[in-house]
Amino acid sequence: MSTASQAVATLDDLYRTEGKAELIGGRIVHLMPTGFRPGLIGGRIYRSLDDHAAATGRGVALPDNVGFVVPELVSGRRSFSPDAAYFLGPLPADEMEFLDGPPTLAVEVRSKSDYGPAAESELAAKRADYFEAGTLVVWDVDPKAETVRVYRAASPDEPATFTRGQDADAEPAVPGWRLAVDRIFA
Repeated sequence: MSTASQAVATLDDLYRTEGKAELIGGRIVHLMPTGFRPGLIGGRIYRSLDDHAAATGRGVALPDNVGFVVPELVSGRRSFSPDAAYFLGPLPADEMEFLDGPPTLAVEVRSKSDYGPAAESELAAKRADYFEAGTLVVWDVDPKAETVRVYRAASPDEPATFTRGQDADAEPAVPGWRLAVDRIFA
């Protein structure tokens, strides 16, 4: 009886992967494309972060599908690809490479399949990975409930929830930046 061994995927494999994917536990995990509304919401958040970075001259805002490489985490994760992000770390010498280090702020916009008990468990595990890697703030943006839950590394189990009529923040990851929840879900 023979057993086939599955090759462990590497960052080089991730570079050659088409579409959005992350490297977790030696496997390439493909992430499904998002729908119209989640994509629009992620774009609005990115644009606001980009305006803030330009105005302050601090950090860089990144849209969907940018890769962040981290040392292997307890979960086996080696990379992230958030829906939008803000990064204060050093930029790669070769700008075609992934960013080395976690996003300072990671924005995860829920897609159609990101609801229900199993999805909640996966989202919580990914937040834990972000914090283990060194991310300061994670936004969980819920298009159905029109809320932004802001999780901070200092108190990861106590999110602040922002709704319409409020301005969401990402302190301490993006000092001074605020975004109206009404604008996110316009």
